[in-house]
Amino acid sequence: MNNYRVNINYAKALFMLATDRGQTDRVADDMRLVDRVVSGSRELGVVFANPTIRYDKKSAIVEALFTGAVSDETMAFLRFVVKKNRSVNLRGISESYLSLYRESKGIVLGELVTHQETDDSAKDFVRRLIEEYTGKQVELHTTTDPHMLGGFKMEFDHNMYDARLRTKIMKLRKEFAKNEYESKL
Repeated sequence: MNNYRVNINYAKALFMLATDRGQTDRVADDMRLVDRVVSGSRELGVVFANPTIRYDKKSAIVEALFTGAVSDETMAFLRFVVKKNRSVNLRGISESYLSLYRESKGIVLGELVTHQETDDSAKDFVRRLIEEYTGKQVELHTTTDPHMLGGFKMEFDHNMYDARLRTKIMKLRKEFAKNEYESKL
């Protein structure tokens, strides 16, 4: 069971440990790796969620995946999480840690969704716009949606700007539907 309260409590504990040791940046990089690995493998999620798979098997998987790839502090934390039967929460914990990290550094997470791959100049332009609007540094993630007809959708700091072609067409349809014009013909 993926529980918000568990995720945030474990993330806060890790963040406090990393802050005390002056390694918040290194642990943030580690948590990005953990998030990518766990979210990128459906099978791994199934294994971690399965209560019939014993602790030693899950621990061996975590050791094989992350030993040498993450710092010693992060590895000790991952072992602790698995020992406490919270391996199913690894993705949520990593996301919560990254949220705490961004908040402490004054970084806003932004997401730009477009129909096709966005070039670097467009990404920089969007990043600068968000930075001007929020007054904070921006970590911009871009994704493509092949079902999108055109335009873009941008989300940041609990704001959304929807400039998709589909949205504009829907607005026009609504406006034409309430058009009170009657033909004199």
